[in-house]
Amino acid sequence: MSARFSVNTARSSDCLRDHFLLAMPGLSEGIFSQSVTYICEHGESGAMGIVINQPLDLSVEEIFEHLDISPVRDFSEVAVMAGGPVQIDHGFVLHRNSEKNWEASLKVTADITLTTSCDILRAIARDEGPAEHLIALGYAGWAAGQLEQELADNSWLTLPANSDIIFHTRPQLRLSAAAALLGIDMNLISGEAGHA
Repeated sequence: MSARFSVNTARSSDCLRDHFLLAMPGLSEGIFSQSVTYICEHGESGAMGIVINQPLDLSVEEIFEHLDISPVRDFSEVAVMAGGPVQIDHGFVLHRNSEKNWEASLKVTADITLTTSCDILRAIARDEGPAEHLIALGYAGWAAGQLEQELADNSWLTLPANSDIIFHTRPQLRLSAAAALLGIDMNLISGEAGHA
């Protein structure tokens, strides 16, 4: 959890910040297959986000054990998400904003923050951290222009994010819940792109 990421303060071109990317059927392999990615940063230098619906075979309890953190309650049923293929050995906590400030955070919106420092995990273990949170290992990253090209190639559907889907919907239902906001059933979408 010692990862740090640079934050570009110029946010005028963050057109997909606080949006979901829903993987189209053409993305059929790896972590992005049937994924929902929450975009935390998007600008001229690229984009970064956290995949929110791909649970690892790893619990938050096991993360605490690895970091020698003693939780005050059982976290063995709380799954850690595979946040993306970049820095998979680093932890990322997506959470609702709270009055407490954490050592390394990126404020995504007035409501949601991404934190990469261990202090938030220690607080969560003590039940003193944000009640609404998602813990992931790794993140999804795109170089300048890469995400725009993938969008042009029909790899993703985009829509404004919904925090209830992030924090209150079971991981296996997040894709269908997000697609439902667009009035779409992802099971009915073809993997073939059509161009007129």
